[in-house]
Amino acid sequence: MDTEKSPTIGNPIRCKAAVSRHPGEPLIMEEIMVAPPNRHEARIRIICTSLCQSDITFWKLKVFPGVFPRILGHEAIGAVESVGEDVHELKEGDIVIPTFIPDCADCIDCRSNKSNSCSKVPFTGSPWMPRDEASRFTDLNGDVIYHFLSVSSFSEYTVIDTAHLTKIDPSVPPSRACLLSCGVSTGFGAAWKTAKVEAGSTVVIFGLGSIGLAVAEGARLCGATRIIGVDLNPDKFEIAKKFGVSEFVSAGETGDKPVSQVINEMTGGGADYCFECVGMASLVREAFSCCRKGWGKTIVLGVDKPGAEISLSSFEVLHGGKILTGALFGGLKPKHDIPILLKHYMEKELQLDEFVTHEINFEEINKAFDLLIEGKSLRCVIWMGK
Repeated sequence: MDTEKSPTIGNPIRCKAAVSRHPGEPLIMEEIMVAPPNRHEARIRIICTSLCQSDITFWKLKVFPGVFPRILGHEAIGAVESVGEDVHELKEGDIVIPTFIPDCADCIDCRSNKSNSCSKVPFTGSPWMPRDEASRFTDLNGDVIYHFLSVSSFSEYTVIDTAHLTKIDPSVPPSRACLLSCGVSTGFGAAWKTAKVEAGSTVVIFGLGSIGLAVAEGARLCGATRIIGVDLNPDKFEIAKKFGVSEFVSAGETGDKPVSQVINEMTGGGADYCFECVGMASLVREAFSCCRKGWGKTIVLGVDKPGAEISLSSFEVLHGGKILTGALFGGLKPKHDIPILLKHYMEKELQLDEFVTHEINFEEINKAFDLLIEGKSLRCVIWMGK
């Protein structure tokens, strides 16, 4: 980008944003002001974004961490419009994928292979920018609008800390690359990096939404022999087959038997890996109950309601020898692993096209909410304008 021809650099930008002003109510298309980036920040022109179930969850919350007015959206791709001080890894025009999870690439945690936590810019879910607890958004009355998961992609422009940005190859189609900003990366990474699914293993997935299907895709590429999907909606099985799901359990049609008992009977004692992709404590218990004694792993991916607690049998924990773990962003390190996943896609190994069921214009964003709530879409890509 030729900075001499960009009068926006260093100045506030007036642009359109879809603002969530009240819990559960349709987003309002407004003009807002987006401040220039501060130190370690970049201002991003969003190319396209997509709707994730976590957006729906926070959109409905009437108590903290649900705060309003807010610009939701955290699964996107964009171009760098300008950078703040001490930003050396990005320049104007670079194509980037934002992620809710930070990766400073410098702290002891980010340099370790043991986790994808960051201690320099820790993930908190705060409604502010991560380093100074302030907002870069105001409405035309000068009132503050809150951020969401350090991204806020339901705006033509947003400001993001560089720890939350991964530079990518600009040749990747943006409507596919944006999917790796959250959902697909989370599911795929959980199978690949967190569970380390082995060839010939048996996998059970509770919930066949986008994240569950991405788990299936990851398990398929890792060589799992049996991938069993569990969902209340039996219609999910047909699309799940495309991602490697070989068997299906309709959770509402197991009679007097708990789903875990059905799975244990199907597998002769439990699955090697179980993934909870819905966000319900009761399903975490079911998943833990049907992972194999001695070596089974249960990985929690679903976002439950605030304050939810998991109750497990102390006897089963002690005697079962099983592992229960969470996998925020699937255990992936964004700056290192997202380019790897994009390479797999470009080499036609990783399926992304099949996740995109709808594409709409920014002005139709509330339609994306309706489609996801009604269970009619996996990922709806929202174009900011071409």
